[in-house]
Amino acid sequence: MAKIEIFDPAMCCATGVCGPSVDPELTRVASAVFSLQQKGMDISRYNLGSDPEPFVTNQKVNELLMEKGPECLPVIIVDGEVVKMEDYPTNEEFAEWTGVNVQELAHEKPKKKLNITLNSIN
Repeated sequence: MAKIEIFDPAMCCATGVCGPSVDPELTRVASAVFSLQQKGMDISRYNLGSDPEPFVTNQKVNELLMEKGPECLPVIIVDGEVVKMEDYPTNEEFAEWTGVNVQELAHEKPKKKLNITLNSIN
């Protein structure tokens, strides 16, 4: 089983899926990581802003940051080797590295729309 490590740039929270405008790419990655973790895959994410120690202790990531600066993030390491920089893995790449069917990583849209009515209290 592959060990996948994702070294994220500094973000407001562990996944970057928060705040008033959420990047759909970060939502896709968070969903894929969650799905893989639920299947027992060894996958970790580190946020430069809240968890800097792995960026210092991982020699390859540390060297990349010293050479290229934070613009090289995200850095993706699979089984100890840098396989991708400056962009997140596609679902196809996650599937290739883990042996999981790519359809299992696709984020399904809700089947029903929710209608919410907010009433103001005066």
